[in-house]
Amino acid sequence: MPRAARDGRRSGRPGAAKPRTLLKDQAYQQIKSLITTGEYPPGTFLSENMLATRLGMSKTPVRSAIERLEAAGFLVVSPQQGILVSGLSLDEIIDHFEIRAALETFLMRRLAGRLTGEQIEKLRANLAEQAAAAEAGDLVLYQRLDPELHQLFCESLGNREITTAMLRLQDKLHRIITRVIQTNPDRMVSSLREHEAILEALVEGDGEEAAKRMEEHLERGRRYLVSR
Repeated sequence: MPRAARDGRRSGRPGAAKPRTLLKDQAYQQIKSLITTGEYPPGTFLSENMLATRLGMSKTPVRSAIERLEAAGFLVVSPQQGILVSGLSLDEIIDHFEIRAALETFLMRRLAGRLTGEQIEKLRANLAEQAAAAEAGDLVLYQRLDPELHQLFCESLGNREITTAMLRLQDKLHRIITRVIQTNPDRMVSSLREHEAILEALVEGDGEEAAKRMEEHLERGRRYLVSR
């Protein structure tokens, strides 16, 4: 191998070889996406053969992905029933919203009046995309943009521990938003208006108002799911 090519690979310069994503990681991400977007809703029975065919892979990486998804709570695997997509229990939903209320109201109080112009621009760009998705009735796009906005709030503060905590909640957050939006598409518009009011309070520097609006926003989602 030419020396320049070897040096490029070591240094990460253009022309360097890029690390390949392992098939088992691809399988994990793809199956998880099928679950979190609601294509495989809770109660769906799956099989290694079916998933391998769907993903165009052998059963070996699929089997590894299934083990990870079971450990993460997305699947239940039993010798009698096979592979079942698990749902979120009432206790899990309540716990999820309690954690988010604690984290995100704190975020609102800390972020108020401190957002940079670039951060505000990113947040407003997300809201503009949410508005377009709501107008088009694009549930899949909205389900991606909603948790993305909440993650942007975390990243704007720059607290790594809070950002990491929210990232750990993201998969459940996506599943919860999917359940709310799929059963009540009108929620896209009302949720968007709540997001806009939260950001406006932040820009105006009113942390208590932003925290109040965030708590109300989360409480509406919690009440809707619990009541169902």
